[in-house]
Amino acid sequence: MDFQAAVEVAGRVIDAAGVAAVVAGAVLAAILAIPRLVRRQAGVYGRFRRFLGRSILLGLELLVAADIIRTVAVSPSLQSVAVLALIVLIRTFLSWSLELEITGRWPWQGKEQQPSASAESQTE
Repeated sequence: MDFQAAVEVAGRVIDAAGVAAVVAGAVLAAILAIPRLVRRQAGVYGRFRRFLGRSILLGLELLVAADIIRTVAVSPSLQSVAVLALIVLIRTFLSWSLELEITGRWPWQGKEQQPSASAESQTE
């Protein structure tokens, strides 16, 4: 097996992992949500969306990685790199949108920080 064939196989394996992450996440999110729906627990929809969104994010990242591997290692022409750039741009926008939906913050905003006890005592 030559280098290009090995890289193509690696790209396909990572592609399959990305698709599997999305499908498995959707199925698992539904399996976890159904019993909670039957018991009429609160917050089922929100948990389902977060779990599904995280699965889609993981799948998107794997798919981008596979595209990069195949494009850069197998066929690094100007046209293929331009197509890759467009694909990465679209998938990055989707990832940011999903992150905003899941957490309520843009990815670069970081986590919400809880006020510390010392900060609260200083303001009183």
